[in-house]
Amino acid sequence: MGSKGYMKGMFSWFFRLTKGIVIGTGFIIPGVSGGVFAAIFGIYEPMIRFFGNITKDFWKNVTFFLPVGMGGLISIVLISRILGDFFMVAEVPMVWFFIGCVLGTLPLLYKKAGEKGRKSRHFMVLMISCVMMFTLLMFMKDIFAVAPMPLDRYWVWLLAGVLMALGAIVPGLSPSNFLLYMGIYGVLMERIGRVDFGVLAPVLVGAGACVLLLSKVFDQLFQRAYAGMYHFIIGIIAASTIMIIPWGGKVLDNGGVVSYDLGLRGICIVVCFLGALLGYGMGVLENSRIPIDETLF
Repeated sequence: MGSKGYMKGMFSWFFRLTKGIVIGTGFIIPGVSGGVFAAIFGIYEPMIRFFGNITKDFWKNVTFFLPVGMGGLISIVLISRILGDFFMVAEVPMVWFFIGCVLGTLPLLYKKAGEKGRKSRHFMVLMISCVMMFTLLMFMKDIFAVAPMPLDRYWVWLLAGVLMALGAIVPGLSPSNFLLYMGIYGVLMERIGRVDFGVLAPVLVGAGACVLLLSKVFDQLFQRAYAGMYHFIIGIIAASTIMIIPWGGKVLDNGGVVSYDLGLRGICIVVCFLGALLGYGMGVLENSRIPIDETLF
């Protein structure tokens, strides 16, 4: 390999690393989907094909996706630290920022859901999924009120990893909403940010298992019922977003309450608007479909 080929290879490697860093942010920012970023950079379909048939061209695929995975892990650790710190001191504005991210992505997600046609039954799917998820979350809310998620249990962080991975294999879905709803988002970000392997290890195991087991399933579902799947996802997103809205403020762990005074109300409006701009901008980028710079696939 000549010097020109070596430099091209190094540039390609670092370019994929950068893509992985950006994609990693989608795993941990509620309202933003890692799958959307993967689609933006042309990585989503190759990734689904790889994990859906892991033995085919195994080492070539591993070589290709290694810098993407490294970038994602770097991003998750670094940004988790920042988000964890912000979340501990300004949880209510942060939640409104995330709600804005969701609101910004919904119009383009709705447009994407109709790319291959839309029928009246798809609106029924959307409404039914929204009502069912809302009912389920209300039921879970009562359970969490009596028995909060045990933060010292391995299975809790295993479940968190599964939910985060769903954002990679289901474009547009932001499972971090569920982490917020379960009351473990802030703690998860803080512990990943300080590289707590007691949390990071089960998160990675859960995420890896989810991707390996469900990539092929979701690929088939999207191929056979594209519009139905996307309308189903929109319903889930709508219900989970409604449930994380901090109506009237936020009850603290010590029993205190963060109420909406004029200043906090103004901050929440501004950050919600900024979140909506970010979410919409990500949707616009997805439509631009930045291609991969490789010919491996």
